Amino acid sequence: MTSDTRSAQQSEPIERGWRPFAGIWWLMLLRGLCGLLFGVVAILAPGVTILSLVVVFAVYMVADGVFGLISAVMAGQRGERWGLLVAESLFNFVVGLIMLLDPEITIFAFMLLIAAWAIMTGALMIGAAINHRRDGKVPLVIGGLVSVVFGIVLAIGPLIGAVVLTWWLGIYALIFGAALVAFGLKLRSIAAE
Repeated sequence: MTSDTRSAQQSEPIERGWRPFAGIWWLMLLRGLCGLLFGVVAILAPGVTILSLVVVFAVYMVADGVFGLISAVMAGQRGERWGLLVAESLFNFVVGLIMLLDPEITIFAFMLLIAAWAIMTGALMIGAAINHRRDGKVPLVIGGLVSVVFGIVLAIGPLIGAVVLTWWLGIYALIFGAALVAFGLKLRSIAAE
């Protein structure tokens, strides 16, 4: 048996497993193309991308607040407890409204939150390394220092951090989209058989 024959026999069960998806190859291809498009936009226009994400989430928060308030009114009419639902709904509505009115502040606050998290995590890791009695302190200290420095840099330039985060998201979308396009094309070849 030649290596080509052996390779073809080994890949045949895999392709048989993909057969149910072969009829929807074009959906996988479209998903991949959308991922590629999003990735390109995120990399070339990170400011627009992050602002768009914030606005979409803000609209969701406002809608969720409105629907929550309607639910609270209906619950009150049925004699159910509704106080916490009103509080939660109002909170969502107000936060969404703030996000819509000033999305830059939302981005700024989010990046500062990540910066604070990175600094705190790094400091705790360094503390754990100092208290560690065995070998292995050095990697913990290095990891902690990197986390603290990352947090400080992000706190100094949070909007730059948002752009870089959007670039990472764009790179991810390009890789994921390319994988889906390749999968869709493979399914197309299986469907053509």
